[in-house]
Amino acid sequence: MICYAVIDTNVLVSALLSSKDDAATVQVLGKMLNGEIIPVYSNVITKEYREVLSRNKFGFSAGMIDYLLSAIEKYGILVSPLPSGIVLPDMKDLPFYEVVLEKRDDGAYLVTGNIKHFPKEPFVVTPRELLDILDKK
Repeated sequence: MICYAVIDTNVLVSALLSSKDDAATVQVLGKMLNGEIIPVYSNVITKEYREVLSRNKFGFSAGMIDYLLSAIEKYGILVSPLPSGIVLPDMKDLPFYEVVLEKRDDGAYLVTGNIKHFPKEPFVVTPRELLDILDKK
């Protein structure tokens, strides 16, 4: 079963920083890299990914960042979302929400570690919730 997901930057950062293979964020990233989860993104999202992952405090190598972003761009779906007019607590999260709205007809999820930053919707899920959804399918 293929699952479409907009992956919030905090999920990628958490997965890359984790030392635990069984962490939900690591499992989500693994499923994305092996094709079980199809990433959905916009140019604004990939720009944020690169900017955040390149921060010195994380210490991620340029090669690893390039590999990850290349995989997202190669195997994912690029979306140019329409403005939603929605106001979020942190407007930097709006690109992620607008992209998931564009792919809702395909059953896309927004996967985030910051649930409270988004409207309470069944398609806005934590990494653990997405894994549970995938296990049920």
